[in-house]
Amino acid sequence: MTDYDAALDQAIERLHDEGRYRTFIDIERKRGNFPHATWTRADGTEQPITVWCGNDYLGMGQHPVVLEAMHEAVETAGAGSGGTRNISGTTVYHKRLEAELAGLHGKEQALLFTSAYIANDATLSTLPKLFPGLIIYSDALNHASMIEGIRRNGGAKRVFRHNDVAHLRELLAADDPDAPKLIAFESVYSMDGDFGPIREICDIADEFGALTYLDEVHAVGMYGAHGGGVSERDGLAHRIDIINGTLGKAYGVMGGYIAASSRMCDAVRSYAPGFIFTTSLPPAIAAGAAASVRHLKSDAALREQHQTQAAILKTRLKALGLPLIDHGSHIVPLIVGDPIHTKKISDMLLERHGIYVQPINFPTVPRGTERLRFTPSPVHGPHEIDALVKGLDGLWSHCALNRQELAG
Repeated sequence: MTDYDAALDQAIERLHDEGRYRTFIDIERKRGNFPHATWTRADGTEQPITVWCGNDYLGMGQHPVVLEAMHEAVETAGAGSGGTRNISGTTVYHKRLEAELAGLHGKEQALLFTSAYIANDATLSTLPKLFPGLIIYSDALNHASMIEGIRRNGGAKRVFRHNDVAHLRELLAADDPDAPKLIAFESVYSMDGDFGPIREICDIADEFGALTYLDEVHAVGMYGAHGGGVSERDGLAHRIDIINGTLGKAYGVMGGYIAASSRMCDAVRSYAPGFIFTTSLPPAIAAGAAASVRHLKSDAALREQHQTQAAILKTRLKALGLPLIDHGSHIVPLIVGDPIHTKKISDMLLERHGIYVQPINFPTVPRGTERLRFTPSPVHGPHEIDALVKGLDGLWSHCALNRQELAG
């Protein structure tokens, strides 16, 4: 007989041995005080901390416009949606949000999911049902949700080297010219903070008659004149067939979506199990997200402040000679290169300095590139940056780690 408990213990122990066992930090956010929060230790004592790894990039999770919309929706419609989108779970709040998102990207329609992970997984796993014989060309560093959706769809797939358009062209040229094709990639890759070559990929897609699928999760709300992402910033959104985005990062709420043609959204809506059989988002979540999207369409100053704070932090860390990757985005990855050291620095920052940044280890990033990933926001001011820089400076020396800036 199988000893199931022993098997579970062994699986967990392997993670401990490799130094990549993940722990949850219990924090309590307080409205109006972000990025400051309270950490509850294992012994029940509380300590004030500064959160440096959150994805609420612009602090919209505490914005009065968002909170007011959510309160109003709760008072009007109650807590839950009451069903799937097909069975009583489509409300005026969902339709308003989808209209906001379609307008954001200049598309005919948008389709709302419970998360961007589900949006990617459900859409990419459904497309071969709509286009028999579809071949999907996927960037090697695509998010796990894209990889999983492509893996599950049962169709043909090709993986091209990260941002390597020449390799992508080779793969496309080697396949049947009459086969339906789709290129899936990202605008901002969250672990290194580099940008996808959107224009070049669109040109190749035109050349080979391929559809384009762009994940803008780490860019919506933060790039472009209205927050439509890098594709809007670069004037390329009209060349993308399907745009994926999230409502849980820059917009500060929850949920994910795709924006595309009405025909495409209707087909995905009708065939994707991940959409059909999932209870829809609560009306209050949809209302808050719509208010956030609407607000950020006109708040260019907040986006500029966000980029400024990220640039300041990178400049300060570079001055210390720390191994920082800088591709010009808002994401600040600091490479440690060892899972045990990464966890140790994370723990010491939290316990000694009240600075919370989660270690990022394999399989999220390749072995040997373990890192701390900082996400500065407009509300991370000079005091918070000073404390982080001083804490890192001391701990880097304490742990006897190399100081060498990586090529950006």
